[in-house]
Amino acid sequence: MARAEITTPDALENERLTDAALRPSRLDEFVGQAKVKESLQIAIDAAKQRKEPLDHALFFGPPGLGKTTLALLMAKELDVNIRTTSGPVLERPGDLVGMLTGLKPGDILFIDEVHRLRPALEEFLYPAMEEFRVDVRIADGPHAQTLPMQLERFTLIGATTRFGLLTPPLRARFGLVERLHYYPPDDLVQIITRSAGILGVGADAAGVATSAAAAARRASRTGSSSACAITRRSAPAEESLRPSPPRP
Repeated sequence: MARAEITTPDALENERLTDAALRPSRLDEFVGQAKVKESLQIAIDAAKQRKEPLDHALFFGPPGLGKTTLALLMAKELDVNIRTTSGPVLERPGDLVGMLTGLKPGDILFIDEVHRLRPALEEFLYPAMEEFRVDVRIADGPHAQTLPMQLERFTLIGATTRFGLLTPPLRARFGLVERLHYYPPDDLVQIITRSAGILGVGADAAGVATSAAAAARRASRTGSSSACAITRRSAPAEESLRPSPPRP
C-alpha cells in the first residue's frame, strides 16, 4: 500500500487532539529529567504541607525538552490554575496587570522566553514577585500618580533557552532554578514507546530503537521531537514502527 505524503504546512484537523493526548497528565508520567522531577516533587510536597504557594521557578535549557509541559504538570499537581504567556508578547506593564490581578491564591503565571522581557516589565515584576503588589500608574506627565494594588500570593514560572541573557536581579528572584538536559537514548525509547501506545501505532523493539537513534541524530535528543515523529508516523493508517528494509 502506498504511503500517504503530507506536505501542507497547515495544521491537520486531529493534530491538536493528538498533541494533548501525548502530554503526560501527572509528573510521574513525565519521562526523563529525573533530577529535575525529584527536586520539583520535593518542592511541591513542601508547599502542600505548608499550605503556601510554590516558590518562583525557572527552567532553562535547549528548546523541546519539556519546560512548558513541566509548568502545566506543576499546576495539576498543586491543583491550581495556570495562565501562560511569553516575553515577546508583553509590551507594557498594563499587559501584566490584567494577568496578575486575575490570579487566585496559589495560581501560576508561566512566562515563556522570559529573557525577552522588556526592562520596564522586569522592574514591574520585581515587587510582584517579592511583595505581591504592583504599582499602577493612573496619570502621566508632571502630576503622574501611582496606585498600589495588592496581589494574591502566586507562583511565577519562567522558561528560557538563553539563561545567560537573564539579568542578575531577575535570576535572583527565582527560588527554584532547574536546568533541563538532552534526553539519553533510553529515555527516547520510553517516550516513543509511550507515544506509540497512546496513538495505537504498532511498535517493535527494533523499530523503536531505530526511531530513537534517528531522533537523537536529527533533533539533538529532545523529547518533543520524538513524540512528533510518532505523530507523523501515525498519519497513515495501520502503519507500524518497523525498521526499513536495507537498500540494495
